[in-house]
Amino acid sequence: MLENWVVVPTCLPTVLRRCHACPSRRFRTSGKFRVNAHHKLIDAWLLALCATCGETAKVTVLERMNVRSVRPELLDRLHGNDPGLAAELLQDPVVRRRSRIALDWDNAWRLDTGGSDHLDRGRGLPCPGEAGSSGKTDVSVRFAARVPVRPVRLIAKGCGLSRAGAERLITEGRIVSAVRLSGRLSGDFTFTLKH
Repeated sequence: MLENWVVVPTCLPTVLRRCHACPSRRFRTSGKFRVNAHHKLIDAWLLALCATCGETAKVTVLERMNVRSVRPELLDRLHGNDPGLAAELLQDPVVRRRSRIALDWDNAWRLDTGGSDHLDRGRGLPCPGEAGSSGKTDVSVRFAARVPVRPVRLIAKGCGLSRAGAERLITEGRIVSAVRLSGRLSGDFTFTLKH
């Protein structure tokens, strides 16, 4: 049996950087941009508000670029405060490095298991520790955005287990994958659950 799971972002991630006005390191962004033109040069920033004091910080998108070198559709999206563009830019490593920010994806994503209940309970499959069939289930996990998540956490969430329970199944060899299941992943992978 083949299952398809998708990791879907539900909102923009929290921006992590130092606030200049208070000791906070967390900023929220709503996807608003500020565009400033000076003669033939243009600057653009994604605006973020400190979660504690409300101070505005700017994530640099364009810096002293010649207006003619910027694609017109990008300018339209910047002027229109396109939230999709904000999500794309926050995931761009060049933008993150230039602005010295990191992202916190906690509570900003969900796991879509195809509308079914948990893998072990929704399909009549045996729960961990129960006697059951000797079959297997292949699960393909796809990321709709580059959300760094621990595979063990995804497996636990999708199977309705605790993280320790999922780790035990990995140790027992009942969950196997070609990728390392410890650490974080933000790219597609597959695993097999042996019953």
